[in-house]
Amino acid sequence: MSTESVGLCLSGGGYRAMLFHTGALWRLNELGVLSRLDVISSVSGGSITAGALAKAWPELEFSDGVATNFVPAVVDPLRRLANRNIDVRVILRGLLLPGRSIGDEVVAVLRKHLFGDRRMSELPESPQFVFNATNLQNGELWWFYRDKEPPTAAGEPILLATAVAASSAFPPFLSPVKVPTSASERESGLPEEAVLSDAGVFDNLGLDPVVPRCDTVLVSDAGQKFDFQPRVKRNWALHLLRVLDVIDNQVRSLRKRGLVECYVEGEAAGAYWAAHSDIDDFEMPDTLPAPKAKSDQLAAVPTRLHRLDADLQRGLINWGYAVTDAALRKHVVTTAEPPTAYPYPESPLG
Repeated sequence: MSTESVGLCLSGGGYRAMLFHTGALWRLNELGVLSRLDVISSVSGGSITAGALAKAWPELEFSDGVATNFVPAVVDPLRRLANRNIDVRVILRGLLLPGRSIGDEVVAVLRKHLFGDRRMSELPESPQFVFNATNLQNGELWWFYRDKEPPTAAGEPILLATAVAASSAFPPFLSPVKVPTSASERESGLPEEAVLSDAGVFDNLGLDPVVPRCDTVLVSDAGQKFDFQPRVKRNWALHLLRVLDVIDNQVRSLRKRGLVECYVEGEAAGAYWAAHSDIDDFEMPDTLPAPKAKSDQLAAVPTRLHRLDADLQRGLINWGYAVTDAALRKHVVTTAEPPTAYPYPESPLG
């Protein structure tokens, strides 16, 4: 790799994305790329992974560019969270408890089980972590980052748990999350509170904070592949959901197309890999075995924040690790040695 700026984008996708990206970060760390990142932009489930990394970053012990305590500092807390049911619990509490919203409950769970009272202002200066959300008031992206002007109306700092909750507020069930606006934001026409939803409503890849700024753009995409439905439901609710899926697929396709054009036109170097990738398409002779039938099963894990069993957790991490290795050694660190085993050999893909 060159010494030019490097950005990493982590897509949404619930616990599936959270664990797939955990495997991606694991391999990035082993290859010495993690320590060279300048910007980490995340969406939804990817923001949970990025948030865990952001919290752990000051305690990571780097030796020759590799964090030797990456697993206990980053992987283990995320796996503990994957043992918990969040979505149904917070929905019920948000609906039944007076004075509490579903968004409040998501913040409370993330604060209790992963992020504590860590403030956005306490995140490291480098790399810069950007947590993306969608502002439902003006239809634009909303960014949380370390040096963003703090809100002045409430006089309280923005917590890391709040930023991640807003980024992962999957509509309509976990949305919205409300945050106070700053003085300059109110001067631009926003009210005292911004009403935020999952960043995937606008951009499920989190490209905007990275593509204009970084010479090398790495994208880990754990989004589900759009499925073919020969018989479309006529029930108005299910029909509406299908329409929303089509709209979401259009946004993803346009974003991915723009990314590929950046690579082809030489505007950025980098690599893209996805949970629905076929590892054989990278044409590397020494990748870890990952049969398409097995990786497709992992890519089809529902987009939820619902407990996953240990074997499925290990499988998603292994798959993220394997496909990230293939993409990076193909396009970015071409002289790197191949891995000798999965992070969890007891849960192989093939």
